Amino acid sequence: MHRVSIQDTVGSAVVIATGELDAFVAPELTSAFEEVDGNARLVVDLDGVSFMDSTALGALVRVAREREERGVEFRLVLPSGSARRIFEITALDRILPIAPDRDTALAQLADA
Repeated sequence: MHRVSIQDTVGSAVVIATGELDAFVAPELTSAFEEVDGNARLVVDLDGVSFMDSTALGALVRVAREREERGVEFRLVLPSGSARRIFEITALDRILPIAPDRDTALAQLADA
């Protein structure tokens, strides 16, 4: 089971994903990113994700790259469990702007 939701905060949009993110969920994730496309700041909270495959990871990398090219401030909250492994294997945990939790991510964007 999975869930993708959007939370609006002052000055930022937060896309929250939980559960297993795979090829079947990737379009829903992409749709959420499109829905918040006009925001100047974006947090993607994956803390509740238990599994992520390469299709979902690809959607996430695309949105990060697109937002960066347009100057959108972006932070990613990574899961602490086994789902984090795909980021470590691909070294994306060292490339993407990571925050340890949602509150920290929002604070970092507010200070930017």
